[in-house]
Amino acid sequence: MLKSWVLITLALCSGGYAAAEEGEIPLLQSGADIHNTDSLQRGARNFMNYCSGCHSLKYVRYNRLAADLNIPEAELAPNLMFTSDKVVDTINSAMPKDSESWFGKQPPDLSLMARARGVDYLYSFLKGFYVDKTRPWGVNNLYLPSAAMPHVLQSLQGRQKPVFKNEPDDRGSARMVLVGVEAMTPGAMKPEEYDQFVRDIANFLDYAGEPIKAKRESMGVFITLFLLVFFVFAYLLKKEYWKDIH
Repeated sequence: MLKSWVLITLALCSGGYAAAEEGEIPLLQSGADIHNTDSLQRGARNFMNYCSGCHSLKYVRYNRLAADLNIPEAELAPNLMFTSDKVVDTINSAMPKDSESWFGKQPPDLSLMARARGVDYLYSFLKGFYVDKTRPWGVNNLYLPSAAMPHVLQSLQGRQKPVFKNEPDDRGSARMVLVGVEAMTPGAMKPEEYDQFVRDIANFLDYAGEPIKAKRESMGVFITLFLLVFFVFAYLLKKEYWKDIH
């Protein structure tokens, strides 16, 4: 282990180090299920407790959230509504407008992030933080290099260290390539518990991007079956109309 870290240090000092670029490392499969209401409820809880301090969901209203996820409105205020007192309000973050100076940029609204980047990306991102002392918050991310945000779930996941692989570049020179992460110190959750925790967040953000998605997919099955049955009757009717002509 000591030998590998010595090699990494020498590579960094000599410039023979290649940081991962966005899109280079394959995404992890989240296994999220938009039809799993229990997962969506847990994801809403996780998001509001750990993410809403910085990120908003400006296209989602609390009362719509309650109706879709079978959450009694009486439970919204004490458990989920931390930035508003009206159930008709959209989900806003607790960040002040001048917070751009804190992170270098304003934390983005996440309403459409799952539609823009995909659920697997969100899941992978939340599992991809690793220790990097060169970064302002002391962490970097496999799937979004030079990410400006801190690892807010580090107490749950624990700390991870980068994993490098020695590969030749185009000129045949050796370089250390970042290929993954591995556990460094344990967190409050077991790995499988943390996986489920971030899977629920990713699943909830998939819902936030299109609240009607689960209903649309269910309706799509029935509409497809209806069209198939209608096609059979239409075909039989066509044959009946044309039988004397042929």
